[in-house]
Amino acid sequence: MDELDLLKKHWKRDAVKEKQLTSNDIYPMLLKKSSSIVKTLFYISIAELIFWIAINYVPKLSASYRAKEAAANLDETLVTSLTIFSYAIILVFIYFLYKSYKNISVTDNAKKLMESIISTRKVIKYYVGYNLIMAFVTMVIVSYHATNTDTEIRDSLTKLDIGGKIGLVIGFLIVTLVFVGVIWLFYKLIYGILMKRLNRNYSELKKLEI
Repeated sequence: MDELDLLKKHWKRDAVKEKQLTSNDIYPMLLKKSSSIVKTLFYISIAELIFWIAINYVPKLSASYRAKEAAANLDETLVTSLTIFSYAIILVFIYFLYKSYKNISVTDNAKKLMESIISTRKVIKYYVGYNLIMAFVTMVIVSYHATNTDTEIRDSLTKLDIGGKIGLVIGFLIVTLVFVGVIWLFYKLIYGILMKRLNRNYSELKKLEI
């Protein structure tokens, strides 16, 4: 073997060592960053729960609000059931985020960390999807209840012709889409930035695996 071949052999061996060293250096940083991101997501989910509780119950401290609520003849059983169900979903979401955080904190290799990141992304995806569906369903229920319990609205609807009713339906759909869009932007702003960072970590881990 000539000197050139020996030199090439040393270069390849040094390159492998450098790559291994780089991987060993990068992985702990990616682990720490990913753990920090999921921990932040967990805290945000708790803050969100507190936010929705405040939205639902703080207005009820006002006597005028309670009077308007009583005059609306809302189905208390339905409202209570939907409220409990919504809180239950948020609590389940918080639990899964906490579980993801714990799994990431104790992981010891890139493959497991990648799996935990994928799991976290699925949790966020399903949760946001659920909230968008619930926003649409809530709008439908509120509109249906208003048209069936409010005598003024019901009387107005009976006076509309076919064109008026079609226009009303289109208007309802536009308002509903805007409402759902606002909810989507809300979650995009809150979770989107952190999820992009988590996705970048996943891409870097994938390179390490290669």
